[in-house]
Amino acid sequence: MTTNYVPPKQGWFGQVFDSVFILVLVFASLLVPLLLKPAEVKDTNLDAAKVTWESLKLSPIEQGQWIKLGYDPEKAAAIINTKFDYSIDAWSLAITILVIVGYFTFLLKVSNKEYKEVINEKFGPIKWTDKKEQS
Repeated sequence: MTTNYVPPKQGWFGQVFDSVFILVLVFASLLVPLLLKPAEVKDTNLDAAKVTWESLKLSPIEQGQWIKLGYDPEKAAAIINTKFDYSIDAWSLAITILVIVGYFTFLLKVSNKEYKEVINEKFGPIKWTDKKEQS
C-alpha cells in the first residue's frame, strides 16, 4: 500500500522572500548593462565638416527612411557612426565561464541532494540488501 506523496510546504515568508529575491535579480541583471554602458566615442571628423546625407554614404532610399523617422543628417550621424565594440576581454570571458560553470555545479549538487531527499521521503532510505538485489 502506497501513500500519496505530500511535499514539504514552504512558509509564506519564504515564498515572499524567494519572489522578491528573484525580482531583484531580474531587475539587477537588466540594469547593470545600462550602468556599465561604455562612454560614447565622439568622431572628431564629423565636427570639422558639416554633415550631409552624402557624407554619411547613404543611398537615397536610406536617406528617405531616416527622414521619415524624423532625423536630420546631424542627428542620424551620431547613430550611424557609433560603432559597436566586439572585442573580447579574456579576463571577462574567463570570469563569465567560471561563474556559469560554478552555478551549474552548485545546481547539480543541490538538485542531487534534494532528489535523494524526495526519494527517501517517498520510499524510505535505501537498504543495502535492496541495492544488492537490484545489481
